[in-house]
Amino acid sequence: MGSTNTTFSMQLWQQCEQQYQVDPKAYIALQDDYQVNVNLLLLAQRLDQQGYLLNLPHWQQLTAVIEQWETKVLTPYRQLRRIAKAHLAASEYQKMLDVELIMERKSQKILLQQVNLVQGEPMLANNSATNNTDHYLSLFGLNSTHLPQSIAQR
Repeated sequence: MGSTNTTFSMQLWQQCEQQYQVDPKAYIALQDDYQVNVNLLLLAQRLDQQGYLLNLPHWQQLTAVIEQWETKVLTPYRQLRRIAKAHLAASEYQKMLDVELIMERKSQKILLQQVNLVQGEPMLANNSATNNTDHYLSLFGLNSTHLPQSIAQR
């Protein structure tokens, strides 16, 4: 990435979803145990792979941008879906999962819009100590060592 004016497309999320498929339960555990936003963690990991660094204030900004939507809509819906699971037929529950996926896609669009507004910079090859994953996880008092081996960057 030679330019700091990189524009990301929805293809970025397809790549993030491939990473998610490595171990979905590990990502959900981080979400449930630490309130980590899975989309933001996947985004951080993907940007690390692409060598595109956002600073800590950028991660705070991305978190703030998505927080209202997630707090008012997505998180309550997710909680409702989990409660309803025991009371629904498999096909009804799948419909709830499908709606949640639509909401996740909206989150991704909001984040994509925002990440295209911020000015990241190319990562320095010799400065691997600074990365997006650690910047994002630091908002929760965590770092990459808290990631299960299955989803830690290789």
